[in-house]
Amino acid sequence: MADTNVQTAVREKYGAIATSVKTSKDKAGCCGPTSGGCGDPITSNLYSDAETGDLPAGAVTASLGCGNPTALLQLEPGQTVLDLGSGGGIDVLLSAKRVGPTGKVYGLDMTDEMLALARENQQKAGATNVEFLKGTIEAIPLPDNSVDVIISNCVINLSSDKDAVLREAFRVLKPGGRFAVSDVIVRGDVPADIRRSMELWVGCIAGALRDDEYTTKLQAAGFTNVDLDPWRVYQVEDARAFLTDSGVDVDRMAPEVDGRFASAFIRAQKPEALEAKTCCGPECCA
Repeated sequence: MADTNVQTAVREKYGAIATSVKTSKDKAGCCGPTSGGCGDPITSNLYSDAETGDLPAGAVTASLGCGNPTALLQLEPGQTVLDLGSGGGIDVLLSAKRVGPTGKVYGLDMTDEMLALARENQQKAGATNVEFLKGTIEAIPLPDNSVDVIISNCVINLSSDKDAVLREAFRVLKPGGRFAVSDVIVRGDVPADIRRSMELWVGCIAGALRDDEYTTKLQAAGFTNVDLDPWRVYQVEDARAFLTDSGVDVDRMAPEVDGRFASAFIRAQKPEALEAKTCCGPECCA
């Protein structure tokens, strides 16, 4: 079950970010606009100018991710896409262009302020094949087998019940559907106190999984063809200013941290057809 305290903290944090976007010209990092808690090593250079050039400024400014999930696989005209934790809507609007007027893109978010910002951005972009839904990623408000592709951008690590998120993702995907997200992962073991400090830097209220845990949980949910591709690996120098301000002995912790945290592209697939259940009753095989 999802931790309601974590959900409340996440909702409040990202609600404040959404509100600040309307009054700030600064880029909102994942700990808030120019807060210093998350820096350019995480949020910079995720999208090309060609991708963002004609998007509403509010969608770009509120980009809080650690990757570009819309670039992880080819989206086809007519497909239905779901963005888990859609925030200001940048990935929804980019996906909407690719699936075209015959396709549909849902953005799911639990934060009223973010939903209001996203709908404002949708209106400015003139995107008619987009719908923003209020809800949690642990209980997706869509029917079974209704989505071709699920994307997400540095949001699943914020959930306290990742197994529920992945089960729900599997449920709403059509057979053969694709899971393609950007998320923060941990590579190897990190002492708990140091891990917590790095997680605060990476994502404010992060709960990043180890790479092998992510793979195991996806497979347990039913996914196949699981692939994790760390594409931006963080060194202690990336977080030195934040960690020093937090009272951490950066030089002491460096050997425990360097190269352990990374932004990763994570891909998986729902099988085309689920195997039939084995007959186990005295009457079912008569």
